[in-house]
Amino acid sequence: PPKKEFCCKAAKEHDIPEDLDKVLENKVMETVSDLYYINMSVVEMMCLDGTDGEGIVSKSVASHSDLIPGVYEGGLKIWECTFDLIDYFSEAEIQFTNKTVLDLGCGAGLLGIAALRGKADKVHFQDYNSTVIDEITLPNVVANCRSEGNRMGSGDDRKTSKPPSKRPKKAECLPDVLTKCRFFSGEWSEVSQLLLSSNKPFSKYDIILTSETIYNPDYYGALHDTLAQLLDKNGRVYLASKAHYFGVGGGIHLFEKFTVERNVFRTSIVKIIDKGLQRCIMEMAFKDSS
Repeated sequence: PPKKEFCCKAAKEHDIPEDLDKVLENKVMETVSDLYYINMSVVEMMCLDGTDGEGIVSKSVASHSDLIPGVYEGGLKIWECTFDLIDYFSEAEIQFTNKTVLDLGCGAGLLGIAALRGKADKVHFQDYNSTVIDEITLPNVVANCRSEGNRMGSGDDRKTSKPPSKRPKKAECLPDVLTKCRFFSGEWSEVSQLLLSSNKPFSKYDIILTSETIYNPDYYGALHDTLAQLLDKNGRVYLASKAHYFGVGGGIHLFEKFTVERNVFRTSIVKIIDKGLQRCIMEMAFKDSS
């Protein structure tokens, strides 16, 4: 059955290429919420020309679907709850300074990039699909690290950032910012195992950020266990989701019920957005945490 395929997507760490210009080659930049991101349709066209080892773009196009369980999990698109969560960071004054952060199910990686901007000490990015990490997440992080007028890691908050060139000229990346980042692809429990069994030093995450990852109830066990294994004992999870995902059946209330039954985390809905389909932001912490 297709569910089995999901369980076996091996985890892999993606090295940051030495030639950063190559990462941004042929990419077209756009901005949103003061963050750079690459134009997805250009990436899709390039992937159809052969840069997509997993074949997820052609499968997604052929099936007219943003989700193919166990094959492609939606990372070629920026889903709206991502922006809800970025807005919430500033509203709630979430502090990232010196924190270790995981952007789980990262897609474009905007949540992790926002954490980098907030002076996080380390940010790790995970997506189910390796094509998404190589063609979207990594280029987005590099583009946002570029030193031209960018305030990331520069210690001052000048507002004079130059408008982005449509095609980034040079990836003059602030090396110290990129050294804070690691990139992983694969299924959650596999990535979790890779991190916990690695010979590289690994400290659990102070903050785990995740958006639109609870659409499929089949994945709740893997997600819950991954959060439980990787979150620091006094850490926080910020999860953004639609109240209900029609067609796949998941949603915030179902996941909350699942979590309550497991009795590991305490949860609270910290924000409800009522425009269009109701969307929510949930905070999670271990029951015995401070």
